[in-house]
Amino acid sequence: MVVVGAGMAGVQTAVALREQGFTGPVTLIGAEPHQPYDRPPLSKAILLGTAEGSAFDVDFASLDIDLRLGCEALGVRPADHELDTAAGPVPYDVLVLATGAVPVRLPGTDETPGVHLLRTLDDAERLRPVLAARHDVVVVGAGWIGAEFATAAREAGCAVTVVEAADRPLAGALPAEVAAPMAAWYADGGVSLRTGVRVAAVEPGAVVLDDGARLPSDAVVVGIGAHPATAWLAGSGIALGPHGDVLADDRLRTSAADVYAVGDCTSFPSARYAERLLVHHWDNALQGPRTVAADILGEEAAPYDPVPYFWSEQFGRFVQYAGHHAAADRTVWRGDPADPAWTVCWLREGRLVALLAVGRPRDLAQGRRLIEAGRLMDAEALTDPALPLKQAVVE
Repeated sequence: MVVVGAGMAGVQTAVALREQGFTGPVTLIGAEPHQPYDRPPLSKAILLGTAEGSAFDVDFASLDIDLRLGCEALGVRPADHELDTAAGPVPYDVLVLATGAVPVRLPGTDETPGVHLLRTLDDAERLRPVLAARHDVVVVGAGWIGAEFATAAREAGCAVTVVEAADRPLAGALPAEVAAPMAAWYADGGVSLRTGVRVAAVEPGAVVLDDGARLPSDAVVVGIGAHPATAWLAGSGIALGPHGDVLADDRLRTSAADVYAVGDCTSFPSARYAERLLVHHWDNALQGPRTVAADILGEEAAPYDPVPYFWSEQFGRFVQYAGHHAAADRTVWRGDPADPAWTVCWLREGRLVALLAVGRPRDLAQGRRLIEAGRLMDAEALTDPALPLKQAVVE
């Protein structure tokens, strides 16, 4: 068994193989030289210097997992059952692709000093001195990572401006009526939010916008999305989707024999939502490996069809999302979005398919179970934020 990618999805796959009884050789290959680590703390504790690392609490030696770090994957030859790496070819009986995603770069800034991404431990380490020096920071992109970095930078005492090409934060993730109220969070957090503008140029000490404005800047942090880290699969014959995602089936098997894919690099068909999902979140990387290991070992397992889940901590708020709202036909609000805590529920044909909870973790916990169960809901009862979600179920 060879697993390529030593992030959450790759590590959990190797661990799941052992937990489910596989006793043969397991090799885990990672491109970074660091001990495998968890990513969520990068935009929080590690960035602020309140934690030195987030290495997984996994004893690879005791699990007899051959950990090969600082080894980049270069290609796959499925017909030969070989993985090509910077250290030479690695033969496999079964290969698991878990290479995650890479951040989208701001065009024209690859070699520009002071322009940062935030995806890896090295990225966070490079940004720590920026926050410690309380520099003027411009964040490009008002998505999840942009908001989380802006929150940390303000906590560190930096002056922060966030630039967003769309007319609101999270334009690519949430409907306008849900995302629009979140714009006020930036001002509440002492962050200047500029929407409807793009970066025209990054100059020493300044970011120039396409409307002619010049923003003072000692550092620029780019958070404009990510795409599957699959460019290295070119020529392998492994089928990829329009976003570069590895096309997996409902057991996370790829188009190549004996090759699986899991986590941010892959998409899978969801019977629950009647479409293929590409999920770039921690929980997906945690859950998928169990399905992969079970299928490899020939165990009976349900098709992989989770309720997507993620969370974000920004501007003093705990935001959680479960489900997939794209096909919803009704939106129900629980509470006022001007208040510190509120929830939005999305229904399709009366059934709960997704919800966003701000400061209401009980709504999220109950809602996630109701989505999994496909329960019919009383939409009018849902509007009462004092009523537990489970009590709005139509019996």
